[in-house]
Amino acid sequence: MNFTQLDHPVLEHKLAMLRDKETNSIGFRGIINEIGTFLAYEATRELKTESFDVETPLTKTKCLRPEQYPMVVSILRAGNGLLDGVLNALPYAPAGQIGIYRDKFINNTVEYYFKLPNTHKGRDVLLLDPMVATADTAIASIDRLKKYQVGKIHLLCVLISPMGLEKIHHFHPDVHIMCVKKEEGLNDKGYLLPGMGDAGDRLFNTL
Repeated sequence: MNFTQLDHPVLEHKLAMLRDKETNSIGFRGIINEIGTFLAYEATRELKTESFDVETPLTKTKCLRPEQYPMVVSILRAGNGLLDGVLNALPYAPAGQIGIYRDKFINNTVEYYFKLPNTHKGRDVLLLDPMVATADTAIASIDRLKKYQVGKIHLLCVLISPMGLEKIHHFHPDVHIMCVKKEEGLNDKGYLLPGMGDAGDRLFNTL
């Protein structure tokens, strides 16, 4: 399966703080931001590189840089919690945003905003969504991105449900999913268990 879970003691500790109901919005935002940086480094480990000349204070030398940085795309609104951390690691990456949510009344996803950089065609994508439960919004976002002929898509998340993981790979087996933890499952309201509550509400203090 095209899936990576980052088993790292530092990330485990950060996740514990996110799970803690006593962590306020300021703390929650800071920790999600830090995790975004970790995810960005790991997701870009195998980028193709090119050499270029650099003159140090002592001599000239050859150095390496990515041939092309991936495009970062945040799924609003919770994806913005990871966005700054990812861009801290990849400051030369262009960024876009998708506004999409699942409407429980019509039992379908609704898109209200879509903006990609002009350089999107053929460019690999880091798609950001901290919590993937039913995966409906993630799948709808991947559908839209593929219509724009982007390159390989990597979905970066903090938590994902077993159902969400299976569902994404059913519809999009080519998408690589990277997360901090695969959860036990969902409750009867569709929330991840043990989870960390509603990521958007905790990020933006709208509880």
